[in-house]
Amino acid sequence: MTQLGFNTEDYQTFLTGRQEPEWVTAQRTSAWQQFSDQAWPTRREEEWMRTDIRLFNLDKFSIPTVAGTDGIDAIVPLLSEGVELGGTVHSHNGVCVTDTMDEDLKQKGVIFGSLDSLVSDHSELLKGILLEKAFDREDRFAALHAACWTGGQFLYVPRGVHVEKPFHVLSSLSDGGVDLGHTIVILEDGASAALLSETARASEDAESLHCGAIELLVGDRANLRYVNLQNWGQRVWHFARQKAVVGRDAQLQWTSAAMGSRVSKVNQHVVLDGEGARSQMNGVLFTENKQHLSYHTQQYHKKANCHSDFLYKTALQDKSHTVWRGMIKVDEGAQQTDGYQRNDNLLLSNNARADSIPGLEIEADDVRCTHGSTSGKVDEEMIYYAQCRGFTRMEAMRLIVTGFFQQIFDRITIDSVRDALGLAIARRVRDYE
Repeated sequence: MTQLGFNTEDYQTFLTGRQEPEWVTAQRTSAWQQFSDQAWPTRREEEWMRTDIRLFNLDKFSIPTVAGTDGIDAIVPLLSEGVELGGTVHSHNGVCVTDTMDEDLKQKGVIFGSLDSLVSDHSELLKGILLEKAFDREDRFAALHAACWTGGQFLYVPRGVHVEKPFHVLSSLSDGGVDLGHTIVILEDGASAALLSETARASEDAESLHCGAIELLVGDRANLRYVNLQNWGQRVWHFARQKAVVGRDAQLQWTSAAMGSRVSKVNQHVVLDGEGARSQMNGVLFTENKQHLSYHTQQYHKKANCHSDFLYKTALQDKSHTVWRGMIKVDEGAQQTDGYQRNDNLLLSNNARADSIPGLEIEADDVRCTHGSTSGKVDEEMIYYAQCRGFTRMEAMRLIVTGFFQQIFDRITIDSVRDALGLAIARRVRDYE
């Protein structure tokens, strides 16, 4: 099959072949025009000043049209081991290769599967919501995604339906692959569900690209547990926009883990859009070699009596670099806001670097908002005492790193997720004298 590049002629071929509802085509066309009119962000812009993408070249990549099978058999998911699932979706190189779902959930009106195949079947449900309610087309990467998304996942849970079994999504890449997947979750009023989403990479022989987005729409009194593990290989360019809108008296627990990619630039926003809405955002980041991970997070309180709780912890080794810019934003009418934001960094080598920039933007006068960040190195005295009790230095380092993340692990309510993250991090820890 002929590869389609990111140029106007090939894009028209891609668009014609999609055969999607007219509103989707119009949406894509508008986004492509924005993409064509914009330049790539530079370090002259505040949000990008600590992230260097001068070596990124879109011409190396093509629009996903076929999954391929290179390396697919070697990919092993981490989050779903030992879990009874309500449904699964596996996308490879931006194209769905398998999707399954329990029949009893279908009978209850639950929808789950590849967004590619479901966008036409459920056009009226998605119209006015997809890439509208929880997506900001602010820069060229966001416009590229909106114009060219493929694959993806769609989860819909009707009003009052409670799904006990988690759903699982696996997105994988082979050498030179491109993933433009879009995840959209819609929980109607009073519904509940859990979604485990993870990425994987088959090998490290060539650069790959992920330019994706996540939209989470949590209706009034609904409850969503969402886990997102970014575990790409270390030659993957990772750009993502992730946003949740939480309704009245609804709850969102969002756990993000990141251990992969060459360069990551992630915008992660939560909007508390109904009185009594609650969000908990947990973050586990582990970096090594020369990885660069940049996260821009926002807890946006639009309505009164809402609670947001944000805790991200990062461990860095080798010459890796992380950037976190956090903001709690409170509108004028959002009285009785309770917002918490904290970022802790553990430097495992002298050459690692962590930049933490917390912020508050408050227009209401009856609120409680706190924020802070810490950075520090491993205490050699702790290693000494562990060795006195028979542990090797490496075992001591792993114990210390696990203890550093324990506060996050204790907040995770799904056992398989907690165990998988702990094991994956422990395997990466190396010793530094």
